[in-house]
Amino acid sequence: MESPPLTGTATQPGRQRWLRLIPIVFVTYSLAYLDRSNFSIAAAGGMSEDLGITSSTSGLIAASFFAGYFLLQVPGVLYADRRSVRDLIFWSVLAWGALATLQGLLSSVPLLIVVRFLLGAVEAAVLPALVVLLARWFTKPERGRANAFLILGNPVTVMWLSAASGYLIEATSWRGMFIIEGVPALIWAFYFRAQVRDRPADAPWLAPAEREAVDTAIAAEQAELASTAAADNSGVHPLREALRTPAVLVLSAQYLLWSIGVYGFVFWLPSIVKAGSSAGIGATGLLSAVPYAFAVVAMLLNSRRSDRTTRRIRYVWPWLLGGAVTFYGSYLAGHDAFWLSFPLLVLAGIAMYAPYGPFFAMIPELLPRRTAGVAVALVNAAGALGGFLGTYLVGWLRTATGTDAAAFLMLAGTMAASALVLLAVRTPKRKVA
Repeated sequence: MESPPLTGTATQPGRQRWLRLIPIVFVTYSLAYLDRSNFSIAAAGGMSEDLGITSSTSGLIAASFFAGYFLLQVPGVLYADRRSVRDLIFWSVLAWGALATLQGLLSSVPLLIVVRFLLGAVEAAVLPALVVLLARWFTKPERGRANAFLILGNPVTVMWLSAASGYLIEATSWRGMFIIEGVPALIWAFYFRAQVRDRPADAPWLAPAEREAVDTAIAAEQAELASTAAADNSGVHPLREALRTPAVLVLSAQYLLWSIGVYGFVFWLPSIVKAGSSAGIGATGLLSAVPYAFAVVAMLLNSRRSDRTTRRIRYVWPWLLGGAVTFYGSYLAGHDAFWLSFPLLVLAGIAMYAPYGPFFAMIPELLPRRTAGVAVALVNAAGALGGFLGTYLVGWLRTATGTDAAAFLMLAGTMAASALVLLAVRTPKRKVA
């Protein structure tokens, strides 16, 4: 893993932060994404048949996660920003590990909906809280890569999840898969609490020179934001300040549209692959992992280029537009040409994931620290609504039409719209020294 020096320092600080924090936030978000996404493998691996669940009902169960995920975004991040990211994530990891394991013990659809809702609620603040944590520990020239390593927990997890979970179901059952994959979170919560500190000043393992360099650089960034945007007004509540900031509203609408595409893809790809290829669940898992393997490489390369220029938007919208084109190509290929549409779906997965690092690096760079955490939560809450719509609508369209064509067309439209909406974001002009 690369550990770049802080910009503008004479020594080589940076390695301690990268080696200590980045693997921990990566694993934390990986476990969250594991317990969020393995429902899609279970649905394709026998759960739907055992419980008599249709595609539309399966979509509703999966989508109920995002209802809970939406409701507690802002309260969770306010707690993390005012009190402790470390404590919030400790209790969240414990709770989601227990709920994820519980899924393997249920046979009632209403109870599954309730558990998925609660799972979303306890995971709600984890991503924005981790973004806030990284914004405290990494400077602007580092932040794109730091956020990319965090978000890599998404495609890397889905990649091995898709491959391993299919064979785990074959070895045990979909119930066994839920139980086995929920247990690691229960153990990880205590390791996270022992290793992570909220700020550089609280970390005894961080060299004094590096601590001073990080704090000085971030303080300078915050002072520049306060002077150019005039947004750091201590008399205004951070939530109100974020809601009246045009960039936050535009990014929320944009991320909602983007998330319809991402989660419609993530939750339904195994079922689409299984239906189109007629493969067993083990081979289906391997095929479903292919887009994410390439997406990991694209995320790292795109984030590196974004950090070199610190111009974020140009490293986001072209990828999203490319995702729209490939979804439309899958629509044109049709249901009967799976081996033509599958490579296009691989390209769509790459295009949807590559921009994550620059995107989440952009938000703290638009706003002062006291507002940035709430802004990330608002944007991510809008993404939760998009996740609800994506998972539910794809399932509903597949049931209503009997094919995947209408779903591909919808995903193409939302991805194109997300690319165009992003162009309305205006970054603040920097003062010239």
